[in-house]
Amino acid sequence: MDGLIDTLTRGNPTEVKVVLATVALALSVYQVAVIAFAYGKVRPRFLGAAPAALAHRAVGDAIALILVVCATICIAYYGFDDDAGLHVAAASALLLALALKVAVVRRLHGLGRLLPVIGASIWVLLALTWLTSAGDFLADR
Repeated sequence: MDGLIDTLTRGNPTEVKVVLATVALALSVYQVAVIAFAYGKVRPRFLGAAPAALAHRAVGDAIALILVVCATICIAYYGFDDDAGLHVAAASALLLALALKVAVVRRLHGLGRLLPVIGASIWVLLALTWLTSAGDFLADR
């Protein structure tokens, strides 16, 4: 698997992971703004609630895909390093929270009232995961 990741990333798995994680974090900031429009907390004239909700879901799907790619690179290339305990814990919790949110949106509609809490948790866990990997990498540059 290391060889495949090296080939796909042209020998730069860390840099690819940092870029993807940074894109996911930037999109998550956009997600917070868009869901505020969808819930009617902010009412801009140029964007209605229904289109905002659709944009939120589409961008969320893209973020989920990016995070799965990042997780695959991490696990396959780096494994579970003892020095990265906080990163592994935050990333694992992030993927579990993301799976819970997808389950609530698609199947467990009765728990819909928890979506703001789950969404906020996802954002915090994504920021923590980013800080403990990409943030460290960029700080060392």
